[in-house]
Amino acid sequence: MASDRIYAALPDPPGQSEGEGKEEEKKAFGNIFAELESVDLPLGTTLRSIYDDQPNAHKRFMEKLDARIRNHDREIEKMCNFHHQGFVDAITELLKVRADAEKLMGQVTDTNRRLQDAGREVTAQTEEVIRCRVQQRNMATTVEKLQLCIPVLEMYSKLKEQLESKRYYAALKTMEQLEKVYIPRVSQYRFCQIMAENLPRLREEIKDISMSDLKDFLESIRKHSDKVGETAMRQAQQHRTFNSAVAKQASMGHYIKPVYSLNERTHAHTPNGLLMDDDTGDDEADEEILTAQDLVDFSPVYRCLHIYTVLGDRETFENYYRKQRKKQARLVLQPQANMHETVEGYRRYFNQIVGFFVVEDHILHATQGLVTRAFTDELWNMALSKIIAVLRTHSSYCDDPDLVLELKNLIVIFADTLQGYGFPVNRLFDLLFEVRDQYNETLLKKWALVFREIFELDNYSPIPVETEDEYKLVVSRFPFHDAEIEKQDFPKKLPMSQSVPQIYTQVKEFIYASLKFSESLHRSSTEIDDMLRKSTNLLLTRTLSSCLQNLIKKPHIGLTELVQIIINTTHLEQACRYLEEFITNITNVSPETVHTTRLYGLSTFKDARHAAEGEIYTKLNQKIDEFIQLADYEWGMAESDGRASGYLMDLINFLRSTFQVFTHLPGKVAQTACMSACKHLSTSLMQMLLDTELKQISMGAIQQFNLDVIQCELFASSEPVPGFQGDTLQLAFIDLRQLLDLFMVWDWSTYLADYGQPTSKYLRVNPATALALLEKMKDTSKKNNIFSQFRKNDRDKQKLIETVVKQLRSLVNGMSS
Repeated sequence: MASDRIYAALPDPPGQSEGEGKEEEKKAFGNIFAELESVDLPLGTTLRSIYDDQPNAHKRFMEKLDARIRNHDREIEKMCNFHHQGFVDAITELLKVRADAEKLMGQVTDTNRRLQDAGREVTAQTEEVIRCRVQQRNMATTVEKLQLCIPVLEMYSKLKEQLESKRYYAALKTMEQLEKVYIPRVSQYRFCQIMAENLPRLREEIKDISMSDLKDFLESIRKHSDKVGETAMRQAQQHRTFNSAVAKQASMGHYIKPVYSLNERTHAHTPNGLLMDDDTGDDEADEEILTAQDLVDFSPVYRCLHIYTVLGDRETFENYYRKQRKKQARLVLQPQANMHETVEGYRRYFNQIVGFFVVEDHILHATQGLVTRAFTDELWNMALSKIIAVLRTHSSYCDDPDLVLELKNLIVIFADTLQGYGFPVNRLFDLLFEVRDQYNETLLKKWALVFREIFELDNYSPIPVETEDEYKLVVSRFPFHDAEIEKQDFPKKLPMSQSVPQIYTQVKEFIYASLKFSESLHRSSTEIDDMLRKSTNLLLTRTLSSCLQNLIKKPHIGLTELVQIIINTTHLEQACRYLEEFITNITNVSPETVHTTRLYGLSTFKDARHAAEGEIYTKLNQKIDEFIQLADYEWGMAESDGRASGYLMDLINFLRSTFQVFTHLPGKVAQTACMSACKHLSTSLMQMLLDTELKQISMGAIQQFNLDVIQCELFASSEPVPGFQGDTLQLAFIDLRQLLDLFMVWDWSTYLADYGQPTSKYLRVNPATALALLEKMKDTSKKNNIFSQFRKNDRDKQKLIETVVKQLRSLVNGMSS
């Protein structure tokens, strides 16, 4: 190291000999000088070590250096002296060369001049070459930059083409590549900056265009949702028909050909978003039933959804879509005012609703989150409540059972279609029970008209059958079996009138019509059987019963018609068990099944028969009253004519002919009617005698009246209706007979003596009645009195009458007290 050398060059420390010190110092400076003379070592370090070491080292160094220089000078001088001659010789030689050098210089100058002249053209060519090389370099740079810009321009051109061809989703992807990959490479250029500034505007345009396409789609789907719904409902209906046919054929042991299939067909897009079938053939058997999704072009929805998703604004799109669909749902659920008038109105209503929810179901499954199951469930619940309210209201306006039945079929297909898409429809089937009641009401109204028409057209006469074929025809329509009539020869008559088989047939038709509503309701046979029996009971107990009651009350229905009505109701009552068997055969539910509803036809026809019987009694009594109103007694006549009154004989003849018709009545109806008529006749005759308007009555009138009563008694004893025991019918006139006998015989002593005793001859004569009649026979006016002759012949008889009147009054007063 240099520092070591410096230290080595310093004076010796004390205690060292002077000779040794000098020797060491000499050696140290020798090393320093060797280093200074060497060109390899740095001088700065060496010189610094000289100045930085011990004091006075610089001075001694300089002394040593001077001595060193002098030594070198002496050596140089020696060397020069040694080479001086050679130097002189060299100078001499150099002087000789000088002339040659000048000559050479001239030659070189001339050569240079000629070289410069020759190089000017080369220089000019070189500058041109340089300029060309610069141009080439610039061109290469330009090509390089253009190669960076061309992809950007190509992508932008591609973007324009995609926008023009409405490939907006691809355009957004292209924009993304431009922004992230291509434009950053050449962002220093102004056209790239313009592009970058233009891209957000293009994005907004794409959003607006895609939203416009979505609006067009929503408008189109609102207009064509009925077509979508019609297709979906038709396919569901055919699917159900196919399944039913397969199940039926499977139960028979072989397979049926599908009623429809989905064939590979081509379809053309239309601007409104629907897909149309290319095949326009008219053969329905070969017609393809497309799925609802095949009919709708959902690309605007997908495109808009993708665009808004790429743009990071998906939530806005979802909210807009759901809001618009809710509005459309409310519009779809609004029925037309006259929807209930035709089945087409209901069909269009259902088609629109089904189309709406089929579209929503497809959107639910084809997109991720655009609509959710909760959203569709909310829409469906809202729609279901509205649908039920609408159907409940409009169905109540329907009075055509065929329309109600078609409505039921539409509701079933509607429910099956939406159930196939996963929507709950239990409330719709519950609604069908309400519609079923409405259907039954319309059926009852329709059959009420049918029954009334049958009753109006009936001749209320036994059915005549001329041949065996006619008999079989009647029996095939109505279950009639009578061994006695079957044994009779043709022609013969059946006891019921033509309305009976017609009513029976119409009841069966009603059961068929009621059964039609129970089809496809997913109900068990027991429930269907119960529904059929209940609806049939309503028909019998309400509709038919009401028609019978109204028929019986009609003024033009006479006794003959009433008799036939009673006979008809008897046969209809017997046929009720066949109606129960008919329902059992339809439903395959045994009548012994628990909770099986029985038919109430028995009570219906019994009530109708009782009403007819009561009407017979009423009309018969009215007829008797009409005859009695023709009575024209001469109450003051002296003697009777000796024969019965004409009105009474006409009345008895009428009763005889009437009771001959009554022999066809079942049970004791004829006997009751005959007894009722005789009692009413007796009562009417009694009231005639006791009429307060009648002030006087002669014995001759009593005798004439007695002749009429005798004819009544003869009629009663002639047994106009078989079945009476003894003189039961004559007892109807017992009150009149005893009263008239009392006056005819004038047996007052016996009457007064035996009054109140069970064995009295005049037990049925009331004292008040006898008194009233006796009062009419008193001679109060002294004119035309029956007792005027008595007073002439026997004045005591007048006193007897007075006495009898007093006694009768006492009896009457005693009874009142």
